[in-house]
Amino acid sequence: MVLDLVVIAVYTATILGVGYWGLRRSKSKSDYLVAGRRLGTFMYSSALSAIVLGGASTVGGIGLGYSFGLSGAWLVTAIGLGILVLSVFFTRHIVKLKVYTVIEMLDLRYGGVSGLIPGMVMFLYTFMLTVTSTLAYATIFHVLLGVPNWAGVLIGGTVVVTYSTMGGMWSITMTDVIQFVIKTLGILFLLAPVAVLHAGGFAQIHERLGDSFFSPVSIGGATIVTYVLTYTLGLLIGQDIWQRVFTARTPRISVIGGTITGVYCIIYAVAGAIIGMAARAVWPDLANPDEAFATIVQEALPTGVRGFVLAAALAALMSTASGALIACSTVLTTDLIPPLRRMVGQGSGKTPPAAAGHPEEESVRGYRLATLVLGAAVVIVASLVTTVIGALVIAYNILVGGLFVAILGGLVWRRGTRHGALWSMAVGTVAVIGTMIATDILATAPIYVGLGSSLVVYVVVSLLTPPTPEDVLAEWDRRLRRSSTASVSDTPLPPRQHSVSKDGSDL
Repeated sequence: MVLDLVVIAVYTATILGVGYWGLRRSKSKSDYLVAGRRLGTFMYSSALSAIVLGGASTVGGIGLGYSFGLSGAWLVTAIGLGILVLSVFFTRHIVKLKVYTVIEMLDLRYGGVSGLIPGMVMFLYTFMLTVTSTLAYATIFHVLLGVPNWAGVLIGGTVVVTYSTMGGMWSITMTDVIQFVIKTLGILFLLAPVAVLHAGGFAQIHERLGDSFFSPVSIGGATIVTYVLTYTLGLLIGQDIWQRVFTARTPRISVIGGTITGVYCIIYAVAGAIIGMAARAVWPDLANPDEAFATIVQEALPTGVRGFVLAAALAALMSTASGALIACSTVLTTDLIPPLRRMVGQGSGKTPPAAAGHPEEESVRGYRLATLVLGAAVVIVASLVTTVIGALVIAYNILVGGLFVAILGGLVWRRGTRHGALWSMAVGTVAVIGTMIATDILATAPIYVGLGSSLVVYVVVSLLTPPTPEDVLAEWDRRLRRSSTASVSDTPLPPRQHSVSKDGSDL
């Protein structure tokens, strides 16, 4: 066990050292929030893979394999499908827009959209995603040190908040690349083959578990559809994912790197399911399927190797938590604080010229402070609760059911209008919340009702209202005409011109 602790200590020290490197590199808002929009294919793909494959994908994916066999891979596969769809069809356009948040994209596309309500939904989603990832540290440090949940959360959360605050996206990107390598070696090349060998090979696993555990659909068609609706669609519009897309140096890199990530996710999904199946073959009576990961690590791996695999799991948790934290901080500082300041009379109602131009030398002090405060709040919340799954499901349901149509509609349907988007988001959000109250927050009905009502309202209201003004669409088209191979990191961003409606009112 001492050697395991040494491995974890070296890993933690390395991550903090890279965080300090990011502190020296982050000189501007662009550096801090989107790594200067300068990532190449390997770094982009590695960082994107790291953030989408967190604790739920690792510990949870193995637990699903323990319960359902090969079909337990569908949760992580749905994540991979979301990344593939996003990368093949949308990221080249998203990168060209050169914005910082999903809500800014709505503002640009529709010529003024209220960022407060959708911004609050996105903030809730990213905050709860950070909390759930932070909460999972307790499992790793309980295995290593035998400490209570709050202590494990405090240890892991402090490390993540420290390096995220220091260097922002540059620190997070560099640590994610390291975490991606450790996670790949630890889970795919060490734990998966060792687990199969420990269970006696695939033939022995099949003999003990039966045909149903090798069926790709035994988890049930309804569950598979739910995973696709929740995670595939959610990944298409989540701020934490888009903010990674913004880091790509060129639109072409976002497509190639994202496609690689999508394929990697599917491989990771199958590996996790196989590890879970192997654990089920050896330990068929675990009280909680999520214990499969810790059990097989403790029982099947020698000291030192065990520490490395635990570091891989820790890497999965930290990469998701840090990515969600910087996304939460970005939404707060970009989409929520400015309109809230205007509401209390501390702003002019217009975007300040400095912020509008996104200058490269803009101070990052405020962004560091926001990240630090939010990080502290996340650690406190995660230390006080044992589960926040219900809150995360609520945030995911509202994100997909309320915002999906307006966001994707703006990218694919030119006739969509500002009023259509606003009413779509309002009706979809109310429909989701109402259905959750009437049924159950863990039910699938809220997403169906939210998406259906949001789509109908978006199309009908858009067709009944005047088209988006030509000057708004002209600016949108101008950005999208950027070459797919041209760098977006050194091209000045024009001032935002559409955060105020045509009658002068703040939107």
